[in-house]
Amino acid sequence: MSKQTKVTPKLFLLLYPFTALAVAINLFMLGLMWQTVGLPMISPVAALIACVPLGLPANWWITRWVQGLIDEAEGRS
Repeated sequence: MSKQTKVTPKLFLLLYPFTALAVAINLFMLGLMWQTVGLPMISPVAALIACVPLGLPANWWITRWVQGLIDEAEGRS
């Protein structure tokens, strides 16, 4: 990916639910691991609420990566 990959809004919106849920799962698992050092656990609902804003930058990165793969497969890079 030597060129700057353009993020398309359609692909961004298509991938957002998957990326946000992956962020929520990772946050919940991180909360479970925090219990071993004495910190409070993150509830599943709190992880889902936190994934809404945290999913946006993660989704932007994933969309750039997927768009780069699509461009490479179509010979545009």
